[in-house]
Amino acid sequence: MDMRPKRRRRGERGLNCLRVARVLRAYLDGETDDATARRVAAHLEDCRRRGLEARTYREIKNALARCTEPEPATIDRLRGFTENLLKDGHDGTWPPAR
Repeated sequence: MDMRPKRRRRGERGLNCLRVARVLRAYLDGETDDATARRVAAHLEDCRRRGLEARTYREIKNALARCTEPEPATIDRLRGFTENLLKDGHDGTWPPAR
C-alpha cells in the first residue's frame, strides 16, 4: 500500500484538519458550496480522525431521524416527576438548595 500523501492537482487547495472540523457538520448537512464539499470529501478519504468523526455524526443524525414522538404516558410520567420535585421544595434550579 502506498503511504505517500496524494498529490493535488495544480491550483487545488486542500483543507487541513482544523478547517475540516469547522465545516464538517455543515458538509454533512449539505450546506457547503461545491468546492468546499470536494475538499472536505478528499480530506475525509485520507484522514482517519475526521473520517471517524464524520461517521459518528452520520450515525447520530440517522438515529435521531428514526426517533418518534414520545408516548403520551411517558410525557405524563415526566410531568408527574417534575411536579413531585416542586412539591418537595425544589425550585427547579441545580444544584438544589439545601
